[in-house]
Amino acid sequence: MSGTGRKMPRVVSERTAPSGLPAVSVDCRGIGGFSVEKTFDCGQTFRFFRLPGRADAVCGSVRMGKGIPEVLLTVDGSGLDPDSGEGILVLEGIGARTFEERFADYFDLGTDYAEGERIILSAMPDERSRAEMSEALWRGRGIRILRQDPWETLVTFILSQNNNIPRIRLIVSRLCAACGDRFPDPEDLTRLGTDGLYALGCGFRAKYLSDAAAKLLSGQVDFDRIRAYRRYEDAEKELEGILGVGPKVAACVLLFGFHRTDAFPVDVWMKKALARRFPEGFDPVPLGDWAGYAQQCLFYAERDG
Repeated sequence: MSGTGRKMPRVVSERTAPSGLPAVSVDCRGIGGFSVEKTFDCGQTFRFFRLPGRADAVCGSVRMGKGIPEVLLTVDGSGLDPDSGEGILVLEGIGARTFEERFADYFDLGTDYAEGERIILSAMPDERSRAEMSEALWRGRGIRILRQDPWETLVTFILSQNNNIPRIRLIVSRLCAACGDRFPDPEDLTRLGTDGLYALGCGFRAKYLSDAAAKLLSGQVDFDRIRAYRRYEDAEKELEGILGVGPKVAACVLLFGFHRTDAFPVDVWMKKALARRFPEGFDPVPLGDWAGYAQQCLFYAERDG
């Protein structure tokens, strides 16, 4: 996503938290809003858990790439206004340098989502569809499209098939526990084997995970090649070469793992939302690089009721 009026967030303080971990406070004013609750409860990531009794704070692990130590991160949005999403975001587990080098991008904090909303609404073909989209954007305001690790998104969205968020999180936790409390690499899945993955609760998806690992290790599927594709269809086709990966899973991996924000995943929830809000049909293509954000807002609004 791109646009004018971009403003990078600024670290306003750095300290050591009572836990002994580094912590930073980040000024999120003027970037179009950020909601911890919505961003981590809209189905794009499965390794963060709400802190007990807190809707505005989560804790989880972030995979940084193969062979790189994961970061255990607490994300505290209690200093953000619940309506505008503006204010101070506190991140415990990283210092200012790590935030600036990695996590400003991870949270996509340099993108002006307010401008994105204007672009989305201007692409709506009529007043009725514009009103429906406006309501969904209002409900979802504060969602950020996280820039996650491609391998992690591939594994977790393979596991998402015919599944629900609590169960996906449980299976992912078991996989991580079986691999030394870190997210499994392709080699780990090969070592566990299809039977071992089945025993960890992956069910019919175990064979899909084994195939994904094999194709990554053999080079049949290559993340650098996928990232380099200009045409969405080419990237989608390569991912769909993995057993069990169809258009919806491929779209999720491209959106959340490769930040292909022109992706628009459609599942049962989305079909229901689109049919109800846009009975005459809905075409995400005119939304361009903001299609993925519109999808997340529609998805969140449908689940939010």
